[in-house]
Amino acid sequence: MDEKSTTDNIENDDFLIINEDSGYKNLIARLKEISTTITLLRKNYLDKF
Repeated sequence: MDEKSTTDNIENDDFLIINEDSGYKNLIARLKEISTTITLLRKNYLDKF
């Protein structure tokens, strides 16, 4: 039983790492989109002042 518990913990840890990696990739993609939007807004609105 102790061996199964250890195996389950390792599988859970692997799953968490994959999810965290995916979460970071999604966050980076969203931050890039936000950065692009900010750049476009600056170009459009800073010319008016």
